[in-house]
Amino acid sequence: MEFSIKSGSPEKQRSACVVVGVFESRKLTLPAELLDKASGGYISDIIRRGDMEGKAGTTLLLHSLPSTLCDRVLLVGLGKEKEFREKEFAGAIRTSVKVLNETGAFDASIFLTELQVRKRSVGWRIRQATLAALDATYKFEQFKSKKEEIRRPLRKLTLSVERRNELGMAEEALAQGLAIAEGTALAKTLGNLPPNVCHPTYLAEQAKVMAEQFKLGCEILDRNEMEELGMHSLLSVARGSHQPPKLIVLSYKGARASENPVVLVGKGVTFDTGGISLKPGADMDEMKYDMCGAASVLGTMQAVARMALPVNLTVVVPATENMPGGNASRPGDIVTSMSGQTIEILNTDAEGRLILCDALTYAERFDPDTVIDVATLTGACVVALGNVATGLFANKDSLARELQDAGEDANDRAWHMPLWDDYQELLKSPFADMANIGGRWGGAISAACFLSRFTKKFEWAHLDIAGTAWKSGSDKGATGRPVPLLTHYLMQRAGKLN
Repeated sequence: MEFSIKSGSPEKQRSACVVVGVFESRKLTLPAELLDKASGGYISDIIRRGDMEGKAGTTLLLHSLPSTLCDRVLLVGLGKEKEFREKEFAGAIRTSVKVLNETGAFDASIFLTELQVRKRSVGWRIRQATLAALDATYKFEQFKSKKEEIRRPLRKLTLSVERRNELGMAEEALAQGLAIAEGTALAKTLGNLPPNVCHPTYLAEQAKVMAEQFKLGCEILDRNEMEELGMHSLLSVARGSHQPPKLIVLSYKGARASENPVVLVGKGVTFDTGGISLKPGADMDEMKYDMCGAASVLGTMQAVARMALPVNLTVVVPATENMPGGNASRPGDIVTSMSGQTIEILNTDAEGRLILCDALTYAERFDPDTVIDVATLTGACVVALGNVATGLFANKDSLARELQDAGEDANDRAWHMPLWDDYQELLKSPFADMANIGGRWGGAISAACFLSRFTKKFEWAHLDIAGTAWKSGSDKGATGRPVPLLTHYLMQRAGKLN
């Protein structure tokens, strides 16, 4: 879909469809009022008859409005004006684009981007509208023999701004939104791919393609190289699989060489059976999403490179399957991590932390300014926060606040969880330096405590995306989160967020 920015009056738009909003109860927004006035009260007359109340999520398509230059007008319900905030704004854009895609209009002009959202700039509205529009049109159909065809799909979308002096800011925000949406779509697609296609080698190949496209540094470590580094914790997870593990490293240099990089570490378990601690069969197909941490950091790298942000960024992806087999790790095994710390494996289904701990130790060699790991780590985080907020842990409160603020700005929220030393007691082992699980209670916290033991040399945050990385049910699929959060955090650091 092609996007553009424009400033102008809605009744003068030569467009297949103009989109304007209506609040409850039947209150026209300013662009809707301008169309109504130009058409001699056509819209207000229809609304008086009860065809549109303005409830959120409702729409009404009008044809051939008198004295206007557009073919159609789409009225979109916005809900109560006093309750119109970020979520409602994104929902209105998403609803508009879904309906537009079914109307037969090749192009449309959306005036919803002129709506005021409390404490949000024009740049924010344009960026979020772009993300919502492309999210609404995303499809994953590459394995269907008969794809769903849209008769006349929407091809061009014009986002309106109220004043001409806002055009420059809006154009910049549009470019940012397109880049973030591209990275989010990559994360979704990698997550949605079946595990017989998206295995560790496939992820490594995709990283190489990205490196060539954006002139990134790229290094792929195989099993032997990881053995030499002493990554026995990571390799213990790979022992039951016929697929070879990979450690993927991508480097982007957008700032001066002396600037220490941000390192993103993404959990890349491309399929998780639980290993010898085998998961129940129900919904095990969704364990292809256990590499969504890896998908999100690769998507973030794509967005950052596309925007050419003035930051230094390194992405590290430990990639493996977790399978049962004659050579698989057993509960009771003890392994030595790259850091030299020993781990008693009490549950082979707590494998994400076993691969992340070696990747976090590996990250030390980049002398990082900050390290953020992203992982579908614990069901306990889903119990705590559901599917709304990502679990956020950090060894420095200021970093947690920066990430939480970025999530609020991106409409991709995270919630700061405790990482107190009191919880470290849960990981005690009589036979090794630590156990890989801490018991039934506080599971998301004990998992973060485990990772914290490998992050003493840098500022670090952990994002547990087990509840936010994918959706189940009729809307099943990867969400692409937390690509928006991570990109907004990096844009904040680069001073590029308007």
